[in-house]
Formats: sequence, C-alpha cells, structure tokens
Amino acid sequence: MTDKNYFQPVSGFVLPRFAGVASFMRLPVVTPEDPRLEQVQVGLIGAPWDGGTTNRPGPRHGPRALRDASTMIRAQHGITGIRPFEVLNCADLGDVAPNPASVDDSLRRFQAYYSSVRAAGIIPLTAGGDHLCTLPILRALAQDRPLGMILFDSHTDLFHSYFGGQMYTHGTPFRRAVEEGLLDPARVCMIGIRGTAYDSEDRDFARASGIRIIPIEEFHTRPPADVMEEARGIVGTGPTYVSYDIDFVDPAFAPGTGTPEVGGPTSWTALEVARLLAGVDIVGADLVEVSPPFDPTGATAYLGASLMFELLCAITQSPGLRR
Repeated sequence: MTDKNYFQPVSGFVLPRFAGVASFMRLPVVTPEDPRLEQVQVGLIGAPWDGGTTNRPGPRHGPRALRDASTMIRAQHGITGIRPFEVLNCADLGDVAPNPASVDDSLRRFQAYYSSVRAAGIIPLTAGGDHLCTLPILRALAQDRPLGMILFDSHTDLFHSYFGGQMYTHGTPFRRAVEEGLLDPARVCMIGIRGTAYDSEDRDFARASGIRIIPIEEFHTRPPADVMEEARGIVGTGPTYVSYDIDFVDPAFAPGTGTPEVGGPTSWTALEVARLLAGVDIVGADLVEVSPPFDPTGATAYLGASLMFELLCAITQSPGLRR
C-alpha cells in the first residue's frame, strides 16, 4: 500500500525552511535499499559531475546548491494550482556517484544508475552537472527506442569533437546521441540557440539530420506559446526527453553558469516555456549547468530550482502516466 503522506514535502509551517537537512523540495530521501523505492514515481536526482566542461568548471557543485535553493519551493503552483506531490509519489534519490578522474568511467556509472532507475519504473528529474551528464541518461532511457527531445539552451551541443578528437565534452552530447540512435532527429527541437561561434559545423549537422533549431532572434519575434506549440508538434505524441540548460536564460537573471550568452529570455519567459510543456510525454528531464562559483547571490540556483518545479508539474500532465 502506498503511503501518500510519506511522500509529501515538509511544510515550512512545520519546520522552518532554514532548518533541517536539505533535500530536493524538502522531499523524503529514498535510498536503493529502502522498500519504499518501489512506490516512487518521480525521482529527483543529483548529477554532481562536470568532467565534460571545457572552460569554466563548477557545475559539479550544482546539485548541492539546487537542493538548498529548492527548500523554498512550496506544494502548489502559484498560477496553475497544480499540486504535483499529490499527483505523483516524488522522492530525492540522492546523487549519482561519478569518478572525477575518469570521463569514461563516469559515463558508465551514470548509465548503469539510470538504467536501474528506468527498470524501477521511475521518471528521473535530474539536477546537473554539466551537459555531458545528459548523454548517459539518454543511453539508459532510450534502450528500446529513440526519443524525441526539447532542448532549452544557448548552444546546440552538436559538435563532433573538441581538442583534436575528444568525443565526450559538454559540447558534444547530442551529436553522440543522434549517432547512437538515442534521439530521433526529426523529433528534436532546440530553442534559444545564440552567441558567437567557432564555425557552423553544429548547425550544418542539425540541418542535414533534420533537427529543428529555433535561434534566439526568431524566438524573440514570436510569442512563447507559439514557439512551444511548434515544439510540441515536433516531438508529437511519442516519448520525449526535456533538457534545460540554465544558460538558455539571459545572464542578467542567471549569471551562475559556465558559458553565459547575452540576449536570452527573462526569468519569467524561462518559466513560461517550461510551463508550456504540458501535454508532452516526458520520460525524463534535467536542469543542468548551474555553477555556484559564479552565482554569489544564489539567484541562479533559485531560478534553477523553480524551473525544476515547473518541469515536475509538466511531468504530472504527461499522457504517458495514463497508459
């Protein structure tokens, strides 16, 4: 029998938000040995690894900062009224343990961990970590069929390699995912791409493979609802992964990230586009690239935690839950 009360977050009326051990959104922490694991429907997971970062490191500390910031999240969405913790059994599943000395071993560890999460029937909602963390998650979730993906990002992360043949960086995960058949490129939409570039290799690959890029200059000329209607149409009714890089947001609102790009959306629009994911068949999602060393006020982490709550609310409306 499911104990719904156990999976409720601790209220700030019961324990002040500055007190207690920080967990994602003040949810219970469920370990692999806990018999309640089989009751968990959405697992909030930390991925404290930035082994794919090529310039400014720090996202390995992101999950801890996001956990702390998420203690401010309350039980009910302020606009939609959705109470996700009453719809789904949610729990903090702790962190994946990376190997900070080995990219290859970390990729294997992550894939094995998320394969066990998938086998348990749990939808993962991950706090990164750099964007390379998404590749092993996709390897675990797309074992049976390629997924669609909606990406919010300043960068495509579609490059072939870095530094003379290094295939696994935070700039290459989706190139690998397409090559490995983890993503169906015809069902991939990348939103907010901008900034100076080394060359056009990534966009050329997207064009050749059928990936839809909505660059920032187009994004700003269209209402968010129109953009997201197109994105939902691209992924269709099939299983879809959502990846949200915090650098999608303008650095005026989210400075704490390794590769900021000016000219992005406000925090309000950042929340709005996530809210408009309602109806997408989300099989997993992540919020990546929060870098606490560049976030002295904690504003980026709090926005990241708020976006995770939006993603959680979107998951509660996933049609796949009704199958």
